[in-house]
Amino acid sequence: MALIDKHKIIETNATILFALSFFVVTIGGIVEIAPLFYLENTIEDVEGVRPYSPLELEGRNIYIREGCYVCHSQMIRPMRDEVERYGHYSLAAESQYDHPFQWGSKRTGPDLARVGGRYSDDWHVDHLVNPQSVVPESVMPKYGFLLDRMLDGKYIQDVMETNVTVGVPYTDEMIENAMADFVAQADPDSDFDALLERYPGAQVRNFDGEPGISEMDALIAYLQMLGTLVDFSTFEPDASR
Repeated sequence: MALIDKHKIIETNATILFALSFFVVTIGGIVEIAPLFYLENTIEDVEGVRPYSPLELEGRNIYIREGCYVCHSQMIRPMRDEVERYGHYSLAAESQYDHPFQWGSKRTGPDLARVGGRYSDDWHVDHLVNPQSVVPESVMPKYGFLLDRMLDGKYIQDVMETNVTVGVPYTDEMIENAMADFVAQADPDSDFDALLERYPGAQVRNFDGEPGISEMDALIAYLQMLGTLVDFSTFEPDASR
């Protein structure tokens, strides 16, 4: 009873309650924040992770513009049910060039962190044009208009330069060749060797099967690379981090 009575004093005295609450929050903040001052980098460098290619970056911007993130997270949590369904848990390094990142737990549809390569380009086209044709119970709206909206890459250099200001390591060479790389990735008959040197693992093809470069091409190029950059058959987490 004596202990309960003392607790009552704290609850009924606003000044004491505020002072003790502030003390507890301060200790918790120090414990969480102070170690960060002694770390050179809070993100473990992982082989294979690179900035988005110009076409992938354009596709990512379309993904955000159309609100795809509202129903699809890109964060596989390290729990058995998630890993068995979606694949290896997400690494912080995989999102280090995302501005903004696509984490979250709100899933009206499945998580897309490892969707790259799971379906063909034709499947993605059908799914985006008429989602219910491949997933009858889907509540996803139709995005067939993406086939008719053509891209010329006019502002892709500006977009990349903007990403540089927030820490994405695009080089002067990448920015200078942004337009050429943008066009080359959607044309399997192009000279794309330089593109692959700048963006290892970039997939080169006509993603929507139609002439020209459409928003559908860009979005599918982005979706098809998600989760494909890291080779998890050889990945070893750094236990010291």
